[in-house]
Amino acid sequence: MNNNITKIVLTGGPCAGKTTALVKIIEHFSSLGYQVFTLPEIPTLFSQSGVNYLTDNKNLFYHAEKATLKLQLEMEDHFADMAAECTKPVLIVCDRGTMDISAYLGVDTWEAIMSENDTNTVKLRDSRYDAVLHLVTAANGAERFYTTSNNKARTEGIEQACALDKKLIDAWTGHPHLRIIDNSEIFENKLNNVIREISNVLGLPGTSTVEGQRKYAVMVTGEIPGGIESEITQTYLLSEPGTEVRLRKRGINGDYVYFHTIKKTVSDSEVIETERRITLRQYVALLAQADPDRQPIHKTRKNFVWEKQYFELDTYDLPGQGLNILELEGAPDPDQIHFPPFLKVIKDITGDTDYYNYNLALK
Repeated sequence: MNNNITKIVLTGGPCAGKTTALVKIIEHFSSLGYQVFTLPEIPTLFSQSGVNYLTDNKNLFYHAEKATLKLQLEMEDHFADMAAECTKPVLIVCDRGTMDISAYLGVDTWEAIMSENDTNTVKLRDSRYDAVLHLVTAANGAERFYTTSNNKARTEGIEQACALDKKLIDAWTGHPHLRIIDNSEIFENKLNNVIREISNVLGLPGTSTVEGQRKYAVMVTGEIPGGIESEITQTYLLSEPGTEVRLRKRGINGDYVYFHTIKKTVSDSEVIETERRITLRQYVALLAQADPDRQPIHKTRKNFVWEKQYFELDTYDLPGQGLNILELEGAPDPDQIHFPPFLKVIKDITGDTDYYNYNLALK
C-alpha cells in the first residue's frame, strides 16, 4: 500500500486564479514523478446539473448543501483509496474542500449538516488535509484584473467578492497549515508561491527553509478577534543528532488529531520537515520512545488572520509558564509584517534557539 500521499485544498474567493494554478500544479509536480489527482469543485458540478443554490426553497437548499458535503467526503475518500494503490508518490489537490461549504451557510445550518454526516469541525478542517492554500480574490489588491466574464457561475461584484473571500479564510482559520497567497503585481509570482508552498509541504529538498518563518515573544494587550483556539501537547522522541522527532496532539473539547514530525537540519538556512497524520493507537505506541530528558510541551494556540497574514499565537502552560510566542510563516522581511494592535512585541526571537520548543522542553 502506498503511504506517500499528500492531500491539499486549493481555495479562495472569486477570480483568485485557482484554475490557472491547477494547471501549473499538474505540470510541475507530474514532471517531478508525482501522480497528481485534481478533484473538481462539487458545487460547480451541482450547478451545471441544474441545482440552484440561490433558491428560495429552504428545504431544497438544505438538502443540496447536505448532499454537497456528503459527495465531497465520498469523492475524497474514493480518490484516497485509489492513491493507496499507486506506485508513485501521490498529490491530491481538491478544488475547494469541506470547510468551503460552511462559508455559504449560517452557523446553525452548518452544525446540523455536520451532525447528519456524523462529523465535526476538527475532523473536517484539521484532520483531512495536509495543507490549505487560499488564493486571495483579485477583487482585493488586483481589482483591475477582476472579471466575471470567464465564469458563468460567478456573479459577485468587487465588494461581494471581498466579503466572500474573508468568509472562506475564516472557515479555514485554525488549520495547522493554512497559507494565504496574496496578490502580486505579477500574477506569475502568485503561481510560483503556490508551487513553493506545496513543495514545502512535500518536503522537497531545497524548498523548506527557516528564512520565511518569523517568531516574536509578545504580550497580549487586548481581545483577539476571530481567533480559533486549540490545545496542543508536543512530545519529543529519542533521535539522532541534528534531527528532531516529535509527536503532536492537537484539538479541543475531546476531538483531537495526531501528528508525527521529523525535522532534519541540513544547513543554517534549510530545514527539511516531514509530517504525517497518525492514529491514536500509533500515537500511544510511539509515546514509549519519549526522550526522558525532555518534558512534554503544553500550550494553547490561537490562529487568526490580520491584514491578510496568518498568525499563530502560542501561550505556554508547561514549560515556559505564561510565555507567548507569535509566529508567522512566509514573511522573510520583518518590514512586511503588519502586527495587530492587540499584541505588543517584546522581542524578535527568530532564530533564537533558547525559544525553540525542542530546547524549552529540556528538564
